[in-house]
Amino acid sequence: MSLPSKSREMSSRSSYEEREGLLTASDEYDSFDDPFGKDLKTEPDDEAGWSRSKIVKTATGFILLLIFGAFARVLLRSPRQTHPNLSFNGDYIRSNGTHDFRRTALIVSIDGLRADYLDRGLTPHLLEISKRGLRAKSMVPIFPTLTFPNHWALMTGLHAESHGIIANNFWDPQSELEFHYNKISSAWNPNFWLGEPMWETANKAGIITANLMWPGPPKTKSGSSPTYFVPWKDKVPLSAKLDQLLAWIDLPFDERPQLLMAYEPSLDQAGHLTGPMSALVNQTLAQVDLFAAALHDSLVDRNLTDIVDIIFVSDHGMTDTSHPTLIYVDDDDMLGNQGLEAVVHEDGWPAMGLRFNSKKNESYYLEKLLTSKHPHSEGFNVYTKETMPERWHFTHHDRIAPIWIVPKIDYALTTRKEGDVGMSKGNHGYDNNEPSMHAMFVAHGPFSAVVKDLHRSSFGAWLPWKNKGWHSTSDDTYVMNSFPNVEIYGLVAKLLGTEGYASYNNGTKGFWDKYF
Repeated sequence: MSLPSKSREMSSRSSYEEREGLLTASDEYDSFDDPFGKDLKTEPDDEAGWSRSKIVKTATGFILLLIFGAFARVLLRSPRQTHPNLSFNGDYIRSNGTHDFRRTALIVSIDGLRADYLDRGLTPHLLEISKRGLRAKSMVPIFPTLTFPNHWALMTGLHAESHGIIANNFWDPQSELEFHYNKISSAWNPNFWLGEPMWETANKAGIITANLMWPGPPKTKSGSSPTYFVPWKDKVPLSAKLDQLLAWIDLPFDERPQLLMAYEPSLDQAGHLTGPMSALVNQTLAQVDLFAAALHDSLVDRNLTDIVDIIFVSDHGMTDTSHPTLIYVDDDDMLGNQGLEAVVHEDGWPAMGLRFNSKKNESYYLEKLLTSKHPHSEGFNVYTKETMPERWHFTHHDRIAPIWIVPKIDYALTTRKEGDVGMSKGNHGYDNNEPSMHAMFVAHGPFSAVVKDLHRSSFGAWLPWKNKGWHSTSDDTYVMNSFPNVEIYGLVAKLLGTEGYASYNNGTKGFWDKYF
């Protein structure tokens, strides 16, 4: 297909010498001979014994002092001060041998790539990239674990209650408009999208940006747009997306974007259609792995792996819903037919956000749901804004309906009329604590070189807290602990040197400092 063109463009590993030097010094002083022994005067036995003890104590203290001094020297000569990538930010210029480049971040979202898909033996290239760089055990999506809320969380560093995209479809009581993710009239309406996406932050810093189909509007409420923008279109071949990304990277210096974002939905589509354990998912997983390999190899061919940070992420996972236990909300032990008819707006899926036609009905049916004797009451929870789990950060926004029925894994909400007709074989949107809802994170580039080199160095080797937050595997893959996806905004700001321009977000202040 024809894709739009532009709209307006070392890592030095610390050695083990310091650590080995300390060990050598320790061994040497263990065999320390007393230089004063042969010159000691003959004294009474009790006084001579006291002198030897004093000498041993003095020598021991001297040894400990030397060891402490050597250890302190390691700390003072921390690689934090010398690693070349620590000062490599958006303003710094490097050459790949033929062209000059500024620090560049390329973030690619593979929709629906569950964290443990990487353990299936079908993604050798993503695993190889993670071995050269690093990966996370998983990345925790925001609630609800849906595509549009989480892609905007990745862009803004905000939870749904802060960025306003509280589901893939919802009603906004202020504008009295419906948001539908698959309707351009609402999906591109900037008034729905709150917060500041990373490309707007980069724009403020004077950085050129490029957006290849990432879910979200082409323009924010402030009027900011990516420099280059390719709108969403289904069934675009991965090869065409690869060509577009490389075309942007190959632009002249003054036209080349430093922040590139790309989105690929095929794996999520396969998961919904045939379920996460299906042959189609495995086949599609292998295809996106080849795409990741081709993109990474293209950076290697251009000698850009020490210039471009490539970050592969996903928005959420996927669970099997081919044979769920059905909960009929129009049954009398739930809402009943009259209760369902009193619902004027229903938000979200697979959870249900309910707005009733009167406060009286809202109170009545809330009590009915909370006291329900439904035979499968173990399969769902009923929440109000006040009782919503705090860890979901899903309370403080007018767009969040007053009552929510949230099913658990292996259960599905439906009606007697709908039954399981049209129900997908795989789904997401459940509790973000569920492992099957977790997303993936793989990164390679200057950022990962910093992390690996600092923790391989003698500095990292001697610090008792060095392994907090991550660990290395037997094949030298560096694995971070699971972390929330709202931290990605802060990572990109740190990589591009735009932290001073960053907007308010829900990321943890200083989260990435421990990795640098």
